[in-house]
Amino acid sequence: MTENIDISIREKNIAFIGFMGAGKTTIGQLVAKKLYRDFIDIDEEIERIHQMPISQIFKEMGEASFRKMERELIVSLCKNTRVKILSLGGGAYLQEEVRKACLANCLVFFLDLSWESWKERIPLIIDSRPILQNKSLDEIEELFLNRRSAYNIHHSRITTSELDAESVADQIVESLKLAWDIYEPNRSIFD
Repeated sequence: MTENIDISIREKNIAFIGFMGAGKTTIGQLVAKKLYRDFIDIDEEIERIHQMPISQIFKEMGEASFRKMERELIVSLCKNTRVKILSLGGGAYLQEEVRKACLANCLVFFLDLSWESWKERIPLIIDSRPILQNKSLDEIEELFLNRRSAYNIHHSRITTSELDAESVADQIVESLKLAWDIYEPNRSIFD
């Protein structure tokens, strides 16, 4: 396995992190389209590989098995692929090995959504998130707040509470193009 630490920032993967339901998949797909890159939702990829929904993996194999699958897939993608957009599940980035692989081989964007804004999304996501099952609102808020310390280790934070997905995606693409022009002004992705 080769690590992509010394590759051009234009060729690095882009990883989206943040709490479940923060919009990582929706925004990631928009950014991928705008940058003509392939998009990989880690949860969907695990479901495809293992031919079962995440909720069934949790139920039949347990969270520890799921986290191992998640870690192996993310680390492999980070180290062995280029110019991809990755959407990580809400708990993936809590694993140190995942965090290190992402920070070394990707540009990591933290999609930061306020608790108040996120709370409004609960009815839309609760049934599809095994980690939220049988938890009170206070327990979910505690989980939300506890995960922030891991999410705070990133390359760029985008506050999404007051923005729609298209605006966030445009802001990310513009910031990437600006960084590319500053750090590699005369380099094309096709060089």
